[in-house]
Amino acid sequence: MIAPFFKGLLLGLLLSISIGPVIFAILKQSLTNGRKAGYVFVAGVSASDITLLSICNLFTALFAMVLSHKSLIAMVGAGFLLLMGLYTIFFKKIRFEPGEEDKDKAMRKRDLLGVFAAGFFMNTLNPNVFLFWFAWTAAIGTSASETSDALHYKLIVFGTCLLFVLVSDLAKVALAGLVRSRLTQRNMVVINRISGIIILVFSAALFYGALNYT
Repeated sequence: MIAPFFKGLLLGLLLSISIGPVIFAILKQSLTNGRKAGYVFVAGVSASDITLLSICNLFTALFAMVLSHKSLIAMVGAGFLLLMGLYTIFFKKIRFEPGEEDKDKAMRKRDLLGVFAAGFFMNTLNPNVFLFWFAWTAAIGTSASETSDALHYKLIVFGTCLLFVLVSDLAKVALAGLVRSRLTQRNMVVINRISGIIILVFSAALFYGALNYT
């Protein structure tokens, strides 16, 4: 089936180029803690996408109920981003060691678990991601219902989409590593603060959107 494959590619491209706090968090993790932490963060984001997509496809009735509380979801997500943004700007300590730019920061298993959880919950608590998957699940489901094998059709579309997004995020981590050797302590502090400010902007946008949900 060529049609569902190309639909999956287009859907993956749309999601991968969408500007949101996750993309900046991926770059910050890679630049601050190394590519290993970046890959673990991406794994958390990918696990979140798979979870949300599975819920969309398997629990339509539950989705309708949760969607009626999208204002609460937006508030929780915005609060999470607010705390993360404030921590990033005011409390996160950036330590730069000359000559160690190409090495990953030593992290314990529980630290990596925390990075994974941060990626998972940042993506999951963003109602825009939630609504994205809900809308496209409905749209693709309608197209799939017109085929002889709806399940196979959806597997191709969403499997292609998720794989494309995963590869795209992994590429972001790899590219961040390429420029890491050119960074200085000052540049890393500036990037950290810009990242925090961007997260706060998205938090404010989510709060504003939550106030306008009906």
